[in-house]
Amino acid sequence: MPYESTKPTRSPSAEELRARIPGWGDDLDPAHRRTWQERSDIGDTGAHWTFPERQPGGATRERSVEHLMLPPVFGTAQPLHGFSGAIRRFAYDRLGETKNTRWLLLVLGDRVEAWGAHARSLFTRHPDNPMTQTGVLAEFEHRPLRSRFGRGRRDLKHSWMDPIVVAGPWVAAVFVTASLLRRIARRD
Repeated sequence: MPYESTKPTRSPSAEELRARIPGWGDDLDPAHRRTWQERSDIGDTGAHWTFPERQPGGATRERSVEHLMLPPVFGTAQPLHGFSGAIRRFAYDRLGETKNTRWLLLVLGDRVEAWGAHARSLFTRHPDNPMTQTGVLAEFEHRPLRSRFGRGRRDLKHSWMDPIVVAGPWVAAVFVTASLLRRIARRD
């Protein structure tokens, strides 16, 4: 049945559903629902649980808008910071977990954090090396054609994008840096 904004006038009966959908209603009889949740012969397992004491510092932590409170214990190792933190905080504070926009913003926050880490590495003694850290060189060393074709791999449809996704940000960074250096040189 296609989605409609109004409620259908009549729901199908159990007999109609059973005739139309193979296996519909097989679990209606409790004798056919022998799952671990409904077993009465387990007895006392000795398991007990009380609500633990709350961890301090929860007022500043991000939580989903669907939840009234944070769990009693939560991680504090990676607090949100910078522009990526602002993107993530906006996603947590304004959008529910069912919204694709929320998840896309969280992914964008991760990408912004990764770009910031790559940019910061340029000012260290050991900047990132995309050729060795992305595994591009390993592609040529371990039978690249034989491992890709004739094996039923699903990633062949998007493999043409891999060099763009991996090398694209680096090429863009070199282009932007070179153009900025040219502008500075022309002004002097």
